[in-house]
Amino acid sequence: MKITDRINRVDGVEKINGTARYIEDIKFENLHYGRTLRSEISKGRIKCIKYPQLPENLWVIDANDTFINQVAMITTDMPIFADGYVNYKGEPIALIAGKDKNEIIRFMKNIEIEYEEEEGIFDFGSGDNIFSEQEYTKGDLETLEYDKVFEKSYSTGYQEQLYMEKQGLVGDFSDGRLIIYGSMQCPYYIKNALIHSTGLADHDIRVIQSETGGAFGGKEEYPSLLACQVAAASMKIGAPVRLIFDRREDIVFTTKRHPSKTLVKTYLKDHRIVGMEFDFGIDAGPYLGLSDVVLQRGILSLTGCYLIENLRVKGTTYKTNNIFTGAFRGFGAPQTLFALEQHMNQLANHLGYDPLEFRRPYFVKRGDISSTSGIYNEEIKLDEMADRLAEMAGYDKLKEEMGSYRGIGISFIPHGGGFTGDGEAEHIKSVVKLKKDTDKNIHILVSSVEMGQGAKTVLSKIVASVLDIEIDRIIYENPDTLLVPDSGPTVASRTTMVVGGLLYKAALRLKDSMESDVEIEIVENYKQPDYVKWDQENLRGNAYMSYSWSAVLAVVEVDPLTLEITCKDIYAVYDVGMPMDEKTFIGQVHGGIAQGLGYAMLEVMTTKDGLIEHNSFSSYTVPTIVDMPRMHTDWILNPYKEGPYGAKAAGELTLVGVAPAIASAVENAMDIEIKELPVTSENILKELLI
Repeated sequence: MKITDRINRVDGVEKINGTARYIEDIKFENLHYGRTLRSEISKGRIKCIKYPQLPENLWVIDANDTFINQVAMITTDMPIFADGYVNYKGEPIALIAGKDKNEIIRFMKNIEIEYEEEEGIFDFGSGDNIFSEQEYTKGDLETLEYDKVFEKSYSTGYQEQLYMEKQGLVGDFSDGRLIIYGSMQCPYYIKNALIHSTGLADHDIRVIQSETGGAFGGKEEYPSLLACQVAAASMKIGAPVRLIFDRREDIVFTTKRHPSKTLVKTYLKDHRIVGMEFDFGIDAGPYLGLSDVVLQRGILSLTGCYLIENLRVKGTTYKTNNIFTGAFRGFGAPQTLFALEQHMNQLANHLGYDPLEFRRPYFVKRGDISSTSGIYNEEIKLDEMADRLAEMAGYDKLKEEMGSYRGIGISFIPHGGGFTGDGEAEHIKSVVKLKKDTDKNIHILVSSVEMGQGAKTVLSKIVASVLDIEIDRIIYENPDTLLVPDSGPTVASRTTMVVGGLLYKAALRLKDSMESDVEIEIVENYKQPDYVKWDQENLRGNAYMSYSWSAVLAVVEVDPLTLEITCKDIYAVYDVGMPMDEKTFIGQVHGGIAQGLGYAMLEVMTTKDGLIEHNSFSSYTVPTIVDMPRMHTDWILNPYKEGPYGAKAAGELTLVGVAPAIASAVENAMDIEIKELPVTSENILKELLI
């Protein structure tokens, strides 16, 4: 069997027949239910809270019940419970817990909170409400010779992850030990947050991932807040406490993709790009969370697939009283690369070039200096991908067919695999274990979680292939921090490339001992490749270990009467090194296209005084089967020497290029400029009326 051959998902049967147990399916003795008491204002002081007479079987858990009232993420600026002051509408003030859900609801209806309300900040991008700023340069813009400046501004809005399974955790404290069960991406993020907030020792905290029904980044950092809350509740009550959101609560109060504003300025001389300048800003909400990391991923994705000799990139994270924003598939790159790719299409149109041919002279190649002054060490096949895309789509014929409300658009997208710079080596420090038991079955012991993306299948397949055994002999249970080492979070398209790479090396070391009758355990630690040199303070060097690439072409039709957009076809060519399983990779492609299409033209999410207005499936429109285009997928094989069997990052790449391709196709169909996502009929009309 080749590593790329398609196999059935190892977790497929139990999910299809309904035997997979999610957090709501797990039974706990003496279980108490928690419901969140939330702020009704966006900013202000809590003057007093008047609770009704508290029944014996109900509990109020608030800031006074925490050892340290802070959620440890990158910083500790977010409280577990608001303590005298609130910074966004819906901020948790307390948890009301008990064994009777209806009694909890009746009690909460009679709680009165008196506030001293203050004026909130809801518009970002100006003023001194700044969390952080990042900047880097390349070349010399100050002495640049140019004859023209092409300048445009772009903006994107919120996007909701809308995973199928809602946020949910159970905290169980007994005999001095705390166990957290639930739906999550990063068990060790939660454990570290609990060590900080509870004062318990490392060995007295255990985090166990239950089956997780989707995440897309939405269950990266946010469950740490919920875990600290249920931990405080269980430690106070002395019984298990379960907190599971309803759908409206999940949509309105959990993290979203960051809204963004990007100013792009291109310096031209003789119709050639000689320099570019970017000013990128995102709305973090009231707490920093992961926003500074999202900002970095966004600005380090510039200048995409293109070699620009002179460059200045600035990024700013703004503090507002909107909902706090966080991780989402793509992690900042969907915002900046929408701006870049739209800008490149508009530049091509402005200068009178074909958008595909306009890009070719700027494509990066091996040995080129990156935007952050690192060196591209791998072979880069963007010209070959462009040729493949044009051939697959019949590009020249398509161009002839366009017009009369039909259009085509393209995008070229890179995605850096793993954490930025030396993040994998200095901060994550991944560890994996392989254990051969006495029955010669192999146990994969990692903290990487299965959340629908196929991690269990791909990692099991890598180990089975190295050891040349049936995949049925691989045992890969959901992570339990008592049993597995910290392999790092399941984020940043790092699972196959980094964790899979370590498992590949561990399996090679184990292979010669497979016939032994004794139990054997192999430990493998991450070691950064020698070519990765990174200066975090100045954002200089190799921003990522390797890059994956995509080339996307969209075909759209616009109804001449209603201006409704229909995406008819998506053609896409990918370089992900070596796909570990064709079926799993195609699943990532189809899911990424669906999510990218929603971001491009359907998923409108607005706020009023900081509160999300689109709070249900009926008001927040996501793609259904009738919205999906015909999808035409191909890939080139370009193995990465540090990845298992040559694998590189894949999961996030498949989303990022879809929105700019669709937006530029609408431009082509309507002869207007699109500078805002999502592209709606209303926005088209607005541009037509200008």
